[in-house]
Amino acid sequence: MTETLAGILEAAAEGRFPPDDGTTTVVAQPSARDAGVVAFTAHSVVFVDEDPGWVRRALADVDTDELAAAMNPTFLNAMLVRTRRRMDTIDLLTVASSLDGPPPVELTEIEDPEHPRVRRALAHRDDVRVWAADGGVLVLGRGVAGRWEAAIEVEPAERHRGLGRLLAVAARHLVPGGGPVWSQQAAGNARSIRTFQAAGFRPVGGEALMVPRP
Repeated sequence: MTETLAGILEAAAEGRFPPDDGTTTVVAQPSARDAGVVAFTAHSVVFVDEDPGWVRRALADVDTDELAAAMNPTFLNAMLVRTRRRMDTIDLLTVASSLDGPPPVELTEIEDPEHPRVRRALAHRDDVRVWAADGGVLVLGRGVAGRWEAAIEVEPAERHRGLGRLLAVAARHLVPGGGPVWSQQAAGNARSIRTFQAAGFRPVGGEALMVPRP
């Protein structure tokens, strides 16, 4: 059976990871929108609609240990040039199981498709839903390979009061279907990483997401 990114991510959410054998798996893009690399422990997954032979040659050209090649800037830049895409940063990829019951913070759903936060979310996710709290915003939507992803924003005046953690926990209560909910945090954003881990999100790997240029 041909591997898919969706299948690999589903297994990772359940704690079943690719073999830590230092190799790289190449799979097709899950959609026209999303290409990139997910790096697990001693195993990377490149998802792109390009010749796998080209991917292997580009990895071999990187002057680094094979374990690090897929996340090396040289390879990522080769991917960006080859696909004519752009990326923002390398993120920590985290996941959490769903929770029963109501969310731990009062929320009001924003249904206006022209709301700036909704419009921004729609550029990267499908089936987007957005909720506002007093001092913050929670976004849920289907992102890479159809996974449910959560993102939060907290107003500067409301930071350091635990609202971010409550919003992240709320995502676990609101994710449709009772499945896992994913989130990405920039590697340097220690505040966001601490917030999501305090909300029960566990790290599973790193992700370099490449999207079409506007």
